[in-house]
Amino acid sequence: MSTFTQLLYHIVFSTKNRERTLHDSYREQLLGYICGLLKNKQAHVYRVNMVEDHIHILCSLHRSDCIADIVKLIKNSATIMIKREGILPDFHGWQNGYGAFTVSWTERDALIDYIKHQIEHHKHEDFLTEFKKILDAVGIDYKDAYIQ
Repeated sequence: MSTFTQLLYHIVFSTKNRERTLHDSYREQLLGYICGLLKNKQAHVYRVNMVEDHIHILCSLHRSDCIADIVKLIKNSATIMIKREGILPDFHGWQNGYGAFTVSWTERDALIDYIKHQIEHHKHEDFLTEFKKILDAVGIDYKDAYIQ
């Protein structure tokens, strides 16, 4: 029998100390780079977006890749690109952790829309509040000290 997978991942990670260093003027360059990394790893990117202090990605990975390796690749490679290209001069790196959540196929379109409208969404809610709501919605217990 062949191998069949349908695992959609919602990946969320922040800049170091949630510093607001992801400037809109470099949006296309940074997000395009991340999409290219994922496509080179045979991932399918459904949506990627950012605001000043964090990034959301909705994708499916190649069946042989694990989420931890992909997030590490994105963070490390994006940091190298940012420094090499001399963009985002105030950028100091990414937070140590990340959130990665599986999403059902039926939730895909709603999540694509949610990620698409991040700029409008964050006019009313900060990243920490949003992230806690995501953790609560997927049933993850956490201590505030570990997500500060």
